[in-house]
Amino acid sequence: MIGSGPVREWLARLTGARAGIIRLFAVLGLVAIYPAATASSNATFEGVASCAGSTCHGRAEGNGAVVRQDEIATWQEPSSASGAHSRAYAVLAGRRGQQIASSLGLGSATQAPECLGCHSTFVPSSQRGARFQLSDGVGCESCHGAAEGWLATHYARPATHASNVADGLTPLENPQVRANVCLDCHYGSTKTGQFVTHSMMAAGHPRVSFELDLFSALQQHHNVDADYTRRKRRPDAVRFWAVGQAEAVKRATSLFAQPKFAMEGVFPQYYFFDCHSCHREIQDSSQRRLTFEENPARPIPFGNAPFNDENIIMLSAVAGALVPGQADSFRSASRDFHAALGGRGNPRSAAQELSARAGALSNALSQRAYIDADAFKVIGIISDTAIRSRFTDYSGSVQAVMAIDTLLNGLVTNGRITAGAAAGIRSNINKAYSAVEEPNAYRPADFRTALASATTAIRRLQ
Repeated sequence: MIGSGPVREWLARLTGARAGIIRLFAVLGLVAIYPAATASSNATFEGVASCAGSTCHGRAEGNGAVVRQDEIATWQEPSSASGAHSRAYAVLAGRRGQQIASSLGLGSATQAPECLGCHSTFVPSSQRGARFQLSDGVGCESCHGAAEGWLATHYARPATHASNVADGLTPLENPQVRANVCLDCHYGSTKTGQFVTHSMMAAGHPRVSFELDLFSALQQHHNVDADYTRRKRRPDAVRFWAVGQAEAVKRATSLFAQPKFAMEGVFPQYYFFDCHSCHREIQDSSQRRLTFEENPARPIPFGNAPFNDENIIMLSAVAGALVPGQADSFRSASRDFHAALGGRGNPRSAAQELSARAGALSNALSQRAYIDADAFKVIGIISDTAIRSRFTDYSGSVQAVMAIDTLLNGLVTNGRITAGAAAGIRSNINKAYSAVEEPNAYRPADFRTALASATTAIRRLQ
């Protein structure tokens, strides 16, 4: 995340080595479909073209004097994850997008609000400036906010980052703000076109997954240099990872608690549940094969579909190390929520309580100070959780390897681990990615072995 010297070289190698996660994101739909946020005010959205001047963010190559100035080129990168936002609208016109829309009776996917809410900067016509185009996909203002108030002044003195934020710029350096911008589409929201129903998934929409710090690294188009640090303070991988997990739990449970998301026809809204507890091979034979293993953290009756608790697993595992004063109350709320889903309580009341606990954790995680020892501690806890023999949860495994990946990267950017030492660990991280690359070919034993090897090597570097 630092834009010069050995770390830049490390990140270049890291991008080339991340074949496993890029293939994984293709399975999850995250390479081809990187969604957007929608408007939250009445300000005008000026469009990508308003940012693309050659003296602004539209240079072919950035010089980094103040900002890189090649941000549009990074956003448009045709073959990498960094260009996925710009490809989001075009995906709708592809075979898969049209098949999904046709199956759901939505008409053209490129015109359906149910699709445009996340595959474009989808705002009312009254808020579209002269250069705004839906076909830009997920444009600059999806994340940075409507530019009407700050576009003409944000680059010139006496403007400051604080004054730009006051004029409507979204403060993405705040992990809670960034997480909620991303979660609007990387999990869902109450806004138009920002909730992936089980029907959409049945029609072919990819499974949705989210990890704030790693996704941020894949989309980064700025240098964390002295100027950035002075204006916005240096980002910390553990802070962003942990806050992202807490905000994901808060978002999932807050949506689940709302009656409008309760049912889909005569069935519960299965989007909230663990896909792989049901979508596994059915065998009619004398040799019984369990479709899932019992998990003590999920006190639900055997055979019930469990809530997709990939982020709850991660947050429960590390809460004691990062915010010990709130760990027990969060874990208790988590158990109560699962128990309520099994018939021992009111599920929506329990969801509201768990959402509140996750929100309190997010506040504490955002405000606390972090040191390098925290990253090592969190890596150890996640590893110990993920490599236990009973840990066969696919979604949780995906979260675990993304966490180890992003936290190792953070240790490199902070200078705590050398790029060379980390490069030697990456082969095992890539093996772990390979084990979760395809849900139907998930290999839990291989995953545990690879992740254990990677984290053992990281621990030796403390």
